[in-house]
Amino acid sequence: MAPSFGIMTAPMQVGYDDVLRVWREADEIPEIEHAWLFDHLMPIGGDPDGPVFEGWTMLSALAASTRRLRIGLLVTSNRIRPPALLAKIATTVDVVSGGRLDFGIGAGSRPSVPMARREYDMHGLPYVTGPEAVEALGEACTVIRRLWTENEPFDFDGEHVHLTGAFGNPKPVQEPHPPIMIGGRASSTLRVVAEHADLWNIPGGGDVEDLLGRGRLLDRYCAEIGRDPSSITRSIHLSVSYEDPGATRKQVEAAVGAGFTHVILGLGSPYPDGVARRVADEIITPVRG
Repeated sequence: MAPSFGIMTAPMQVGYDDVLRVWREADEIPEIEHAWLFDHLMPIGGDPDGPVFEGWTMLSALAASTRRLRIGLLVTSNRIRPPALLAKIATTVDVVSGGRLDFGIGAGSRPSVPMARREYDMHGLPYVTGPEAVEALGEACTVIRRLWTENEPFDFDGEHVHLTGAFGNPKPVQEPHPPIMIGGRASSTLRVVAEHADLWNIPGGGDVEDLLGRGRLLDRYCAEIGRDPSSITRSIHLSVSYEDPGATRKQVEAAVGAGFTHVILGLGSPYPDGVARRVADEIITPVRG
């Protein structure tokens, strides 16, 4: 399977016009097939008091300003929005984009990342433990899919999610629903991936053997529930080095060799002029040969 390539522009320490410029440029470059934002409410790098935009709101604006790219968040924190509300938000973006949404979701930031943790306290959001967050993620994926696909109201009484008369109207453009990408590397998260995901994303740039080990664990969890592991696309996020694109190419080649066929290239800000074209010419085209 030939790899697909996309870009990620974290909407922090930048202006909206900066992100819009890069996405519009990428939208005209066939080698770039998808584009991503992140889901943080405060910066997780650079000036801790610098600007950061809310991901889904910006994604909807960018959906209306592009025509071809598949789009998504890498990845939505399930801790921030109730899943029924998130299903409605994602449906809206899928409609605005004409059916180009890839729905990225994860359990939320780890407690070991203070720069990410503080955004929950600042915004009055509950911060449950890691195991509780993963359990809640599984329930969220269940009800979001049902809201996207079922035609009758339903109740749901889980450990973490409780809905009465839940119903989604309109439905997403994509049928049966937008592809679900789950991000994470923890064993417990990979069990949720095996059950619910169409794509699995993991941060890369480190030990390839570790990536392979995570992949084998996902294969095992798929086998336990009778799912073909090849039905889950393996996705990886790799940061781009503007100074040494050759180093980035080597990382991409190693990831593709390890079975990761959905590659997201993280662009650091400030974005150079013509950055999307540079990424296509210096990284994507040479890797594809």
